[in-house]
Amino acid sequence: MSKTEPIIQIKNLYKIFGPKDKTYLDDVKNGESKDELLARTGHALGLSDINLDIYPGEIFVIMGLSGSGKSTLIRHFNRLIDPTEGEIIVDGSDVMKLSNKELQDFRRHKMSMVFQRFGLLPHKTVLDNVAYGLQIQGLEKQERLEKARQWINTVGLEGYEKQYPMQLSGGQQQRVGLARALCTDADILLMDEAFSALDPLIRSEMQDQLIELQETLHKTIIFITHDLDEALRLGDRIAILRDGVVVQQGKPVDILLKPADDYVEAFVKDVNRARALTVETVMQPQVSRISAETIGGALKQMRRSSEDYGYVVNDDGYQGVITQETLEQVEKKDHDKQICSTLLDDVPAVKNDALLEEVIPETLDSDHPLPVVDEKGDLQGHLSKSTLADVLSDTPTSNQDDPEEKKSNDAA
Repeated sequence: MSKTEPIIQIKNLYKIFGPKDKTYLDDVKNGESKDELLARTGHALGLSDINLDIYPGEIFVIMGLSGSGKSTLIRHFNRLIDPTEGEIIVDGSDVMKLSNKELQDFRRHKMSMVFQRFGLLPHKTVLDNVAYGLQIQGLEKQERLEKARQWINTVGLEGYEKQYPMQLSGGQQQRVGLARALCTDADILLMDEAFSALDPLIRSEMQDQLIELQETLHKTIIFITHDLDEALRLGDRIAILRDGVVVQQGKPVDILLKPADDYVEAFVKDVNRARALTVETVMQPQVSRISAETIGGALKQMRRSSEDYGYVVNDDGYQGVITQETLEQVEKKDHDKQICSTLLDDVPAVKNDALLEEVIPETLDSDHPLPVVDEKGDLQGHLSKSTLADVLSDTPTSNQDDPEEKKSNDAA
């Protein structure tokens, strides 16, 4: 499957709980609400017209309050719940058309699940719990125990192989659950409120571990949570459910800065944006780049720019800021000389993956917008005081009123 194609597609999915679910499907399609359906028929609307595309290697977060339908939805992915109507396509296969034997193989090899309450077998050791999925798959004992030990080490539980679940803390138990899910080598990981039973500090540590693991594993992860901070921290994309309906889906920055309705806006209003957003999500891509090696060459580039400053870049990456005023003051006879460090203003670069709260002091202290660089040191864009103020304010100001930002936006 191409990386550009979804690995999971949910199409026009409906779920009504009750013995005559299909009888009332048209009523739901014609606009009958969850409360109206329940009062009239005693049937509960779980999901209504869900459409999602989930791509290989992304963490896709489904969030909502209790009763929103998020846990019902995730249980459709591996057909623990069958829909009233709709399609579930996984890696090109229609899950609804799988035979019992095919569905069993699908659950054993294609998807693993991490539960909120750990789901460990209390009479088995940590090692045997982690190896359990491989035992179900039919792997020989020596091979499955060797793989299990590797994953136990990966999640930081080396030395706990012979312990039993009751001897472990909640965080340790959830690490066992995570190792067990990863041990089966399934492409897709379903995580239903996996960290919500943990204390805040342990929960944060597990989030860190999941992010760290994902950097090397590149699994497709569907993560269910009721916590927006967790969703923003983990999700490449987020879908927000309310009463069985997807009210908004998109990247965290879109959810945070462009809420689709009052319901989503109420969710995001108390979020600390500086802790939730990275520099890359809000930086301005336009940059005035000075790549010339000589003073004269730099001056020519500067005069063609709408800016009166530029970011000097050479083979070693970003070097500093140079202003048109500085260049104009250099005598013409020296225009063939190379740009030296004495001509540069020392404006610190910031990493594109840094959180906004980490770069606020530098942004406020600088006379120029800060250059934004990637992990290789290549220039990606810039972050200005006005952009930062705009993003962190509840009432964004217009960029058109800010000369600095207007010049940046006009630059090629």
